[in-house]
Amino acid sequence: MRIGFGYDAHKLKKGRRCVFCGIYIPNDFGPEGHSDADVPVHALMDALLGAAALGDIGGHFPASDEKWRDADSMELLKIVCSKVYALGYSFGNADITIVLESPRLSPYIEEMRASVAGAAGTDISKINIKATTEEQMGFTGDGTGISSYAVVLLLK
Repeated sequence: MRIGFGYDAHKLKKGRRCVFCGIYIPNDFGPEGHSDADVPVHALMDALLGAAALGDIGGHFPASDEKWRDADSMELLKIVCSKVYALGYSFGNADITIVLESPRLSPYIEEMRASVAGAAGTDISKINIKATTEEQMGFTGDGTGISSYAVVLLLK
C-alpha cells in the first residue's frame, strides 16, 4: 500500500468559471489559475503522484508551458492515473476536502464523486468528497480563496 497527500489553493476571481471535480458550479466567481483551476482535482493529482513517488503536478504540467493553459483538469487527472496505473498500482480510495466559504457544495457532491470516479477509472464507492468552511477565518473564510486537501491509498 502507498499513501499520498495533496493540497492546492487558488485565489477566487469575479467572472471566472467555477469548476470543481469537473462539475460546473453556477457562481459569480471561480478559482484563478493557468488551467481551469479545479482545486480539488489538483489536490487529488498531487496525492496520486505523491503516493507513486512521481513528484507533483507542477513538474508534469508546469504553468510556464502554454500547452497547459486552460487545460481541463479532468483530462490531466486521466493522464496522472495512467502514469500511476502503469507502475502497477490500483486505486484504493480517495478522500477529498474542499474548503470554501461559498457557494454551498452539498447539492453537487454526488455528481462530483461520479465525475472523479469516471476520470480515475474507478468505482464511485472509492471516492469521498466533502466541503467545509473556515467560519469566516483566513483567505477561504473571507471569500478571497479556496483550498482543498486530498489523501489517497494506492494498492500494488
